[in-house]
Amino acid sequence: MLHFRPMKSALRGGSAALLVVSLASVSGDIFAQASRTGPPHTVIAADGIQWKQLRPGAEIAVVSGDPDKEGSPFVLRFRYRGKARIPPHWHPADEHLTVLSGTFRLGMGEAGDESATTELRAGAYAFVAAKMAHYAWTDDDATIQVHGIGQFVINYVNPADDHNRAGK
Repeated sequence: MLHFRPMKSALRGGSAALLVVSLASVSGDIFAQASRTGPPHTVIAADGIQWKQLRPGAEIAVVSGDPDKEGSPFVLRFRYRGKARIPPHWHPADEHLTVLSGTFRLGMGEAGDESATTELRAGAYAFVAAKMAHYAWTDDDATIQVHGIGQFVINYVNPADDHNRAGK
């Protein structure tokens, strides 16, 4: 029996060392989280959202993050008034869409075939992979929330559809 005591003692010592290393790594994570900069949370009332015109019948608002910055998480909202058409386009980053209100019709591809869309009602979610050409439309008011990791850019399949470049 005396022969095994040093073995048990060595195991206890190894276990103790493993425990100390584990606790040190956990406490390091806790301290790393505690040193975060910026506000601990953000609340924005619906009437506090800053809308900007994107194209006729469509507005955009940055709710959170910086969609122009590579690697930055962001949340955007798109608000459509009446009958709005979103021509075929694509983004360099994945796009997660949630319909907050109204009905949104989403189609994939460069053709813009309205008969090949999926109807998304309030509460619906859709994922569009990076660089996937897609298009959409609304026949009535709708609000869509989009989130992802930037950089968020709208690249129109037909450059003539880009109202921001009109006359350039």
